[in-house]
Amino acid sequence: MAHSAAWWIALSGGLHAVAFVAVFLHLLRYRRDPAGVLLWLFVAWSLPFIGPLLYVAIGVDRLPSHAWKKSRADRRSGGQGAARPADEGPMIYWRAVHRTGVQHPTGPAAEGLDRSLDPLAPDFPSLGGNAMRLLVSGDEAYPEMLAAIERARHHIHLQTFILGADMVGRTFLERILERAQAGVQCRVMYDRFGSTPAVWSGFFRRYRRRSANLKLVGWTQANPLRRHVQINLRNHRKILVVDGEEAFFGGVNIATVNVSTPGAPAIRDYHFHVRGPLVHELQYTFLRDWHFMAREAPERLLCPEHFPEVMPIGKAEGRVLNGGPAGEYENLLDLYVNAVNSARDRLYAVTPYFVPPSELLRALRSAALRGVDVRLVVPWRNNHFYAGLAGRAFYEDLLDAGARIFERLPPFIHAKAMVVDDWAAIVGTANLDARSLRLNYETNAVVYDEPFVAEMTRAIQTEAAHAIELDPFRWRNRSPAQRLAENFCALLSPVL
Repeated sequence: MAHSAAWWIALSGGLHAVAFVAVFLHLLRYRRDPAGVLLWLFVAWSLPFIGPLLYVAIGVDRLPSHAWKKSRADRRSGGQGAARPADEGPMIYWRAVHRTGVQHPTGPAAEGLDRSLDPLAPDFPSLGGNAMRLLVSGDEAYPEMLAAIERARHHIHLQTFILGADMVGRTFLERILERAQAGVQCRVMYDRFGSTPAVWSGFFRRYRRRSANLKLVGWTQANPLRRHVQINLRNHRKILVVDGEEAFFGGVNIATVNVSTPGAPAIRDYHFHVRGPLVHELQYTFLRDWHFMAREAPERLLCPEHFPEVMPIGKAEGRVLNGGPAGEYENLLDLYVNAVNSARDRLYAVTPYFVPPSELLRALRSAALRGVDVRLVVPWRNNHFYAGLAGRAFYEDLLDAGARIFERLPPFIHAKAMVVDDWAAIVGTANLDARSLRLNYETNAVVYDEPFVAEMTRAIQTEAAHAIELDPFRWRNRSPAQRLAENFCALLSPVL
């Protein structure tokens, strides 16, 4: 018995060592934040077998080399279209817009920022002729989205992180089902993690097979049959495209918390109605994701009907920038760092989760130190307490540099936006945290349009007017217990 026990101990120790070395080598394969590397090594060594499994499930922040890459699929799809005659190929107008509709912003700062984005998003140039409107929370966004769904004649493409099994979720799916039964092609994609309650309750089964024109797909990369085991890579995009002519995107999910009820105001959030060439950029973003998860053929998705000719309808210039672990890793982090470094007068930002990578924190500090009016609006009470505590660990670094921080009073603020001086606004789905900037699939837009930037500046100022500004002296003298809790949660931020 003693010999058998010793053999099992030796075998277990050997397997633990092999698993630890495997984690170590995988961490070395990709250059990562040293703090995250050390933390994962500690987890892998101190928790035999469980630690390596946790790393495989939530620690891998890129797709393995054998997995589908969006960039490769995009090239394949484009190649199929380019080989066809000009009057038959898919995405005819989309390609024409990219050849003739490119409009670079004017001004040294805007030109510099846009030029820095060219290598990050070569397929998404800056395009003019757009009209963009801010919609605050579901109270403003949902009626316009539902009206657009009612107007649909050819197709409806909806993508969201959260699709609730509630009144709002039912309303959207019922309206879409009605259009599908009327002959409109409808594709709906939801993130299975973000929509977990609806998935577990069987909510989506009620709508499947009720119309051949309605397809529902749940995004997940935890699929052993496809050799996907990462449960930490989530699709955080929120896009609605109707007939390829108008689109909505931003931070508003499909759930009742986004609409006001008696005694319960809606979550504060920003969504955007878009018309013009940028609609096709959002369409293409949706179709890439749909192709990946639904395996629908590119020639069916990248068709002229999905990219109809769109006349210039406004004066806003802008470009879409996507982020994600497949081919677009840290694109959005580079965007934010370059934007912050471009600021000369003011830099206003609002985000529900502020756990910035070190590069972004350093850029924000540098901006404040060189005299830029840096203002950050965050929730007074976070809906994820650990994220709120982790974010507060970084406040002192900014306050010491001269930045101002405002904690927005309830209702909870879920909006994401940044304005740079008076010439650029960055809006979309990404939070200023490591998850959005390194793990999630996100979609942002950089908009070069002074009226739109002024509107976004006023929106952030409105949030600050309903906030408590932190006093640097009092913040530095907060209790040791609070500091310990904040620093502990910040220590875990690389694996949260």
